[in-house]
Amino acid sequence: MIEVTDLTFEQMEQGARAAGLTLPIEQTELWSRFEATIPGRSPWGACGIVRDGAPMGFVSFIQYETHGYRYLRAHHAPVWVGDPTDAEVDEALAALAAHLHKRDRKQVFVRLAVGPELERCCDTLSTLPYDTTVVVDLTGGDEEILGRMKPRGRRDVRKALRESPVECADETERAIESFEEYHALMRETAERDGFSCAPLEYFQNLIRTLGAEHCRVFAGRIDGELVTWAIDTLYEGLSVHYYAASKSGSVRAYATDKLVFFECQRLAELGVTAFDLMGIGSERYPDMLTLNKFKTKFSKETVPVAPDRDLPLRPRLYGALVTVKRLRDRKSSSSDEEKSE
Repeated sequence: MIEVTDLTFEQMEQGARAAGLTLPIEQTELWSRFEATIPGRSPWGACGIVRDGAPMGFVSFIQYETHGYRYLRAHHAPVWVGDPTDAEVDEALAALAAHLHKRDRKQVFVRLAVGPELERCCDTLSTLPYDTTVVVDLTGGDEEILGRMKPRGRRDVRKALRESPVECADETERAIESFEEYHALMRETAERDGFSCAPLEYFQNLIRTLGAEHCRVFAGRIDGELVTWAIDTLYEGLSVHYYAASKSGSVRAYATDKLVFFECQRLAELGVTAFDLMGIGSERYPDMLTLNKFKTKFSKETVPVAPDRDLPLRPRLYGALVTVKRLRDRKSSSSDEEKSE
């Protein structure tokens, strides 16, 4: 029998540790404090999933309020003990949905990471899920890190080290003082690559709340001018390449290669053993395929991960939201076609 119980963050972290699990940083109380700085978001709580008295999984949630409704989001979770079967995951999600709906009937759905394709789950209403990522092994020193890259990755990094005028540094303390310069480059990157840029306060709160122990800002400059930067989280030996920005033009070519390798070196010095480059595209999720050429050169292997999926808690209302989204997408598509004619 599967049961779901409410936990404090302390109880969840202790239970996970006792079960031999390492929680992702997004499942910690520290991350919930960052999320609480974002308008429309608030920590909701944590749960333990128990099967026949033994821990089966752990998950914490952030409440999102948007467009007049509420939903819960569990970043990179549930975190499972062992490797449950698809049927066991399905049963656990059914128990979790019942528990969440009983506790808070205002929540329309919960967005969480689910590996198997299950009938009770749906494609996400928003966000870009991914089911594959690239993780760089940082053990063994510079030459071993280079040796585990694809040939073109080693070639590009070595060329960058020889020829790129970019000077790389850990600028965490500088960025904590003021993120304005970095944000200007992010806005330029967003305009060039066609995505929306979060406000300055979002990044400022991220690096200040997590602090230098759990968040680093690395940057590359030419004659003092900022040309590329990255934000990496650090937790329990894993670093995640969360955000990055770079100048347009020829200077961009090897600046990012040099900075990524610099990140690998410095993160390894800080005790990080694995560096997750945060998602690439796949046949199931093609929207991120443009990232594959760059990210995959830093490792010969890719890693499967559980993609985000929506689990409806109020199916009728969720169905109405799906219908509204389809109509909106259809209208947007028609407008784009009219503009192109």
